[in-house]
Amino acid sequence: MAKEKKSKKQVTVVAKKGNAMPLINREISWLSFNERVLQEAADVRNPIIERFRFLGIFSNNLDEFYRVRVASIRRMKDLPSKDLTEVSINPKSLLKDIQKTVSLHQKKFESIYQDLKKECKKEGIFIINEQEINESQRAIIADYFENEVRPVLIPLMLDKKRAMPTLKDKGDYLGIKLSNKEGVDTLYSLLEIPVDTVSRFFMFPKDENGNTNIILLDDILRARLKDIYSIFNYEFMEAFTIKFTRDAELDIDDDISTSLLEQIAKSIENRKIGDPVRFVYDKNMPDDLRYFLLKQLKISKEENIIPGGRYHNFKDFMKFPSIEGGKLMYTPLPPLKHPFIDNDRRIMEQIEEQDLMLNYPYQKFDYVVDLLREAAIDPMVTQISINLYRVASQSRIINALVSALQNGKKVQVIVELRARFDEENNIYWSNVLQDAGAELIFGVKGLKVHSKLILIEKLVKGDIKCFAHIGTGNFHEGTAKVYGDNSLLTCDPRIALEVKKVFEFFESNYKVKRYSHLILSPNGSRRKFIQLINNEIRNASRDKKAEIVLKLNNLVDEELIKKLYEASQAGVKIVLIIRGVCSLVAGVKGWSENLEAISIVDRFLEHSRILYFYAGGDEKMFISSADWMVRNLDMRVEVTTPIYDERLKKQLKKILSIQMQANVKARNLDAKLSNKYRKAEGNPVQSQLETYEYFKTKLAKKKK
Repeated sequence: MAKEKKSKKQVTVVAKKGNAMPLINREISWLSFNERVLQEAADVRNPIIERFRFLGIFSNNLDEFYRVRVASIRRMKDLPSKDLTEVSINPKSLLKDIQKTVSLHQKKFESIYQDLKKECKKEGIFIINEQEINESQRAIIADYFENEVRPVLIPLMLDKKRAMPTLKDKGDYLGIKLSNKEGVDTLYSLLEIPVDTVSRFFMFPKDENGNTNIILLDDILRARLKDIYSIFNYEFMEAFTIKFTRDAELDIDDDISTSLLEQIAKSIENRKIGDPVRFVYDKNMPDDLRYFLLKQLKISKEENIIPGGRYHNFKDFMKFPSIEGGKLMYTPLPPLKHPFIDNDRRIMEQIEEQDLMLNYPYQKFDYVVDLLREAAIDPMVTQISINLYRVASQSRIINALVSALQNGKKVQVIVELRARFDEENNIYWSNVLQDAGAELIFGVKGLKVHSKLILIEKLVKGDIKCFAHIGTGNFHEGTAKVYGDNSLLTCDPRIALEVKKVFEFFESNYKVKRYSHLILSPNGSRRKFIQLINNEIRNASRDKKAEIVLKLNNLVDEELIKKLYEASQAGVKIVLIIRGVCSLVAGVKGWSENLEAISIVDRFLEHSRILYFYAGGDEKMFISSADWMVRNLDMRVEVTTPIYDERLKKQLKKILSIQMQANVKARNLDAKLSNKYRKAEGNPVQSQLETYEYFKTKLAKKKK
């Protein structure tokens, strides 16, 4: 792969109330995380097709970053200067830094893509364009185009007198220039690449040499331009890809005359005409076509205009065709049967015997669905309550809840309609559940409900017994196959009865609840986490062993970062395992010498939040739905649960131990954002494979 010049990356040091401490800007840290995804696309240890898919993940991540974070910064930039006095960043400067970093990543991305195409050739896989197809392939494409592609095409003819049609957000278009031999009498057009209805990839039948040839839908359209625009008498027809991204923030007002459901639906429609935040174009596009499109789209701000390669919307590469043979894809790791759950017995009966921990994607998510199905038909179950933040488009969770309703159970569903980019799906399922007779509560005013709870109430010997689920991830069968998450199943009254209190809070927000075991945002998480850190600081000051291990997706909250710095300075040994954004800087003299921060990016998405505190030997272990960000601590309903069962504490400690030993897919998080892989000392440890092996063999052997 061609060597890239290393960009100069700087830590943003922010002064807070006279106490300067090292902090990395949230957006710059996120871009560094996405660079780690790009590293996986470049990593020759990964199978070729999986590397293409990492390019897709990188692209999809970047789309969302622009639609949300960059859009927010742009809004901030447009505020009057007097309103920016409390902001610790310069929006204009930050936007320039973002564009510079993204441009560097884009060059690296293109280099990786070209390298992958070369490596594919060695495996007999050829990604070809419209200029490389032979006559036989051209005939196959012509037939495919007429039958599958042409019926869904909608060419948009453009001129200066008519307003530009509304372009689809995140849509991929071909900007078309039609001209004659003299180069005058030019006509412009836009053609959406219809990936919603036609696959982005077309695989030809294997050729006489046994090779696989793949052409992108973009290039099929390029090959058939004369057919698409046959009514025009132009000799030259050129096509260049563009991609247009809009501000995706939902504007929710305080109009009490409309329901939240109506407001969300209206905001989703408004999202389609949000302000432009990014225009990516083929850098080979003629100037006249580019200027025309920019003017028609009313894009004039330089930071929104990004030159790119021949293809955009690489998010479609997440669905790169599966091709058998050799080592082109990951060796399957099918979800395992849980060693402590007997499929021939009732799950609730087994939860009564002992707490159970489910670990995805290593173990089956089916157990959660089975628990709800069991509750749906159990004559002694009276009520099921559940949080829904994100669910699958074909949800067995919803089916189980509908089954419960049909069997006469009371079903209470707290639906978070503002789950970003899942709003439409959540509205759809809300209507399904409402029609089936569920009691729906649309979150809490002013707070997003991000907790992952289920409560099943069952009549046992004349009393109500509560069974609870507290998790780190969503009730989504699809993501459970690729997201690393944990779910606690328990009927321990210390926890289950407090889960019941949380659902009572959803019904009556004005009633203040006290919790002795669960840790809740927005009122209790920050205070409790500070208490736990302070306890380690006290023990360290007394020359006692003091340790903290935090596995999170994101660490941004400045108050808790400051407290972790204080703990490090006091001698507390701290290990941070942060997948995404980490504003804390490890290894800074005088601040964080006792603090190590790593990030693991591999075939599964690290999503679980696990917290460990040594606590003077009385070890405290928690799993949580919350990251350490202001929004999770102060503006959402989040639930962190202690783990009381010693067996489960040992399991979680083992997971953390494996990740702390990781030296294959783990990177050190440092001040330079270098994303250097940890040096392999001793045997290589690829933590996700080691964790799978632990659940497959070692834990199974310990089964009672």
